Amino acid sequence: MSMVRHRAASTRVVAGLVVTAALLAAGCSSGEDTATPTRTPRPVATTTSPTENKPSQLTVVVDDMTFSPADATIKVGETVTWKFSDSAPHNVQGIGDKAMGINSPIIDKGEWSYTFTQPGTYRYLCSLHPQMRGTVTVE
Repeated sequence: MSMVRHRAASTRVVAGLVVTAALLAAGCSSGEDTATPTRTPRPVATTTSPTENKPSQLTVVVDDMTFSPADATIKVGETVTWKFSDSAPHNVQGIGDKAMGINSPIIDKGEWSYTFTQPGTYRYLCSLHPQMRGTVTVE
């Protein structure tokens, strides 16, 4: 008698699995014909001149215990990027009220940028090496 119960239980398990698989397969079908592929339009390539709608950027190299160039002139809205490549760590710290927003972290290698939104003269230094100084004039 136990063999009959075992077969009946096995048959119910197999039947349950078959019904579950059929329901899952039916639920995954959208009922729509999927033989027609859909096309995604390709983006259209456009070209612009390098000066069109793109603010300029100035790079100041921080190396050999100097900012180079030490003095620079840019336009309002332009960005200055300080590129650190010296053997010693440095930072860029604004001098005076006007330059208070210029405050980079101490950096060994890498870059830090600041966008100037107001005209004026901005003086800065490396707070670790105060003899390292620079000026950005924004017109």
